[in-house]
Amino acid sequence: QVQLVESGGGLVQAGGSLRLSCTVSGRTFSWYAMGWFRQAPGKEREFVAAITWSGDHTDIADSVKGRFTASRDNAKNTVTLQMNSLKPEDTAVYYCARPKNAGNYKPLPRLELDYEYWGQGTQVTVSS
Repeated sequence: QVQLVESGGGLVQAGGSLRLSCTVSGRTFSWYAMGWFRQAPGKEREFVAAITWSGDHTDIADSVKGRFTASRDNAKNTVTLQMNSLKPEDTAVYYCARPKNAGNYKPLPRLELDYEYWGQGTQVTVSS
């Protein structure tokens, strides 16, 4: 069974930074792209970022482009979301997810239904 565990969330002031990590169990981590989503109170979960299996390409949502970056370390089974210049509207529970399909394909998936495994989420709160 694949398990995803996020860490790194917390409370930060507007303009600050946080670094989220997601560690994935299993030997097939490097076969898959990875994605990040978030869900704010009262809102639907939305796509934030995705990264190819090799880490050579990322797709970033317009709402966070230029502030968030995704990276991965396949040797450590870890994917990271670096969040800079945080805004109060970035407050949400952040989830990492693994897509249903393995492989190095583009475009990267942005829909929840394209993902099979999810972490439990980590809370990010940005104060104004």
